[in-house]
Amino acid sequence: VIVRVEDELKASFTEAAKAADRPTSQLLRDFMRDYVKSQAERAEHDAWLRKKVEAGRTALREGRVRPGEEVETYFAQRRADSRRKFDASGS
Repeated sequence: VIVRVEDELKASFTEAAKAADRPTSQLLRDFMRDYVKSQAERAEHDAWLRKKVEAGRTALREGRVRPGEEVETYFAQRRADSRRKFDASGS
């Protein structure tokens, strides 16, 4: 891999690497690995999100949805039940 950078950036990077007692080539390999890993994680997350969105769209098309107020009421009741159980446990 050939990388062209400004002389000033190269000098600053080399100096920072020396200060950290790390070879510049090792730092570049580490940066490259981190970038590849982050891109793979991003792609995995995007695929997961697309799957969730499609599941939501399918549920909507099939009429498997609940009005927002009904959902809010349901979860408000669950929170209240959880609080009562917590308070009753003496914690």
